[in-house]
Amino acid sequence: MAELAAPAVGDWDFPRGTASIELMTRFAAERGLADLLAETTLTPELLADPAVQVDARQELAVVRALAQLDGSDAAALELGRRYRVTTFGIFGFACISSPTLRDAMLFALRYFDLSFAFCIPHVVVGADRLTLELDDSRVPADVARFLVLRDLAAIFAVMRDLLPGITLDELTFRHETSTPEEYLAAFGVRPRFGADACRATLDPELLSRPLPQANDQTVALCAAQCEALVTRRRQRSGISQQVRERLVRLGGVDAGMDEIARQLTLSTRTLRRRLTEAGTSYRALVDEVRQTLAEELLDTGVLSVEDVAYRLGYAEASSFIHAFKRWTGMTPAAFARRFRAARRGPRGR
Repeated sequence: MAELAAPAVGDWDFPRGTASIELMTRFAAERGLADLLAETTLTPELLADPAVQVDARQELAVVRALAQLDGSDAAALELGRRYRVTTFGIFGFACISSPTLRDAMLFALRYFDLSFAFCIPHVVVGADRLTLELDDSRVPADVARFLVLRDLAAIFAVMRDLLPGITLDELTFRHETSTPEEYLAAFGVRPRFGADACRATLDPELLSRPLPQANDQTVALCAAQCEALVTRRRQRSGISQQVRERLVRLGGVDAGMDEIARQLTLSTRTLRRRLTEAGTSYRALVDEVRQTLAEELLDTGVLSVEDVAYRLGYAEASSFIHAFKRWTGMTPAAFARRFRAARRGPRGR
């Protein structure tokens, strides 16, 4: 058994295009659900611009909003099936133009940070099976199940676009369910639940199967464009990370945009413009860092809600509780209980 190739990134926190968020907002609108963008800095006009990139945590906020409105397995699976090759733009066209399924998988892993996934895939090839396992160990516990289902359903939908008629041999999930028929409709196979990992297995001979839309010239052109796109995204996302790092050093305490700009030897106006170009804002980054630190502090089980609020620079615990509910849809106390319960699951997360 050997890994086909390591994914280009080992974590979900990479900049993204807006196609996935736009897809989720349409999905919610079709079901008469609330506006998923209400708690973000995103606008419909911004989503309509294909050149815009967003911070991964902005997409995560949209996922959370959707999961809070309808976090059912059926919704996650149906949402995942909406992700088709065309959703991924030039990245998708490169995959579908690849000579074989192996080539498409290698390309997808090489440019994985052009996808919209939160769970990281690992593809292992053996003599008698091809195994795809999703790693959700870094995904926030409150949306982990929803994203595992969405991401795997999306991967399988794209694989069917690449190679029509492709089937899975086996499928396992860590969680349990009372509605296995929903999974059968999505994957064409009845999964086994309560397993040690989210894992799909296929016939390894599929790797050498020629793809019906293979085209050497197209894939070469797409590969060059993907390389340029990845390079631009990594360069543009740097400013977000620099601000994030400084806020983390301050323990989430808001020093003010003027002070952060001074530390970066930028004018406040320039910092604001560069953050806008990166698809985020100073206020969004402050909230992001505070939320991350709050979740880590609450997870220790040592600090009270009041202590966490004080450490994050809130004058009153009530302000922190209000902000935390806006971020996650639950109180800090409820989150701490749910997160610790999730970590006691089969993998001890």
